[in-house]
Amino acid sequence: QVQLVESGGGIVQPGDSLRLSCAASGRTSDIYHMAWFRQAPGKEREFVTANRFSGDSTYYADSVKGRFTFSRDKVKNMVYLQMNSLKVEDTGVYYCAADLPPRAILSSLRQSSSYDAWGQGTQVTVSS
Repeated sequence: QVQLVESGGGIVQPGDSLRLSCAASGRTSDIYHMAWFRQAPGKEREFVTANRFSGDSTYYADSVKGRFTFSRDKVKNMVYLQMNSLKVEDTGVYYCAADLPPRAILSSLRQSSSYDAWGQGTQVTVSS
């Protein structure tokens, strides 16, 4: 079992920056990949970024590439999402997720169904 807790959301203006955190606990050694997803009101949950723990490759949605950065602190069992140049369309609830055994295939990392553990989410609102 892995537990995930997000924090760091808030209300910001367009162009601002925000850093989200996700604390992982439990059997963290079982984690193969971690990801951030987001869900805007009335919309489906969408992929933001994913990281392979072995090899440390990171993948981004086109909509956030160049603005968002995934990072990880292996010692603290934390992952972060640095969000710069925020836009109104970045508004939503942001979730971190972990892929546990059996390992998801790389081509499915952008799918929410590939992840087994989820946090409760943290709200990000970008508004002028």
